[in-house]
Amino acid sequence: MEKVRIDEVDDQLSPLGVHSVRKPVSDALGTTDFAMNYFELEPDESFSGGLHAHHDQEEVFYIEEGVATFDIGIERDAVDVAAGELIRISPGEFQEGYNDGDERVVGWALGAPGASHDWDALQSRLYCPECDEETTQDTRLVEGQFQFTCTDCGAKQP
Repeated sequence: MEKVRIDEVDDQLSPLGVHSVRKPVSDALGTTDFAMNYFELEPDESFSGGLHAHHDQEEVFYIEEGVATFDIGIERDAVDVAAGELIRISPGEFQEGYNDGDERVVGWALGAPGASHDWDALQSRLYCPECDEETTQDTRLVEGQFQFTCTDCGAKQP
């Protein structure tokens, strides 16, 4: 049995600098089969920093305070999720959640299976300078920085 207070969990921010508060609760609790992250998003901040898909994990977001907007699919269909609501993201479904309003958003990201992602199973949608359009890109975390490889032409970024 493990117990923790959310205000005792250290912030662990994305290398992309897209949010000011992210607390990896699953790390603090020592979970192995379930991921749980607490977020506070100020206006224009994001849960992740871009449209992406986890092929290895199903995700559920619970919005505790405010309204978060989620872009779903390559078409980026916008879905607002208000306080007290949840949204489920299937494995392999592209999504990005962010605060498009003027008030703070407090929310939880829950994922399973696994307490962390398999970086080989993560893809992002980004502009590829070689293809001159947005493409699907394999996403890797290398020495604390994201690295992207276009699945159409093989070009590497950052």
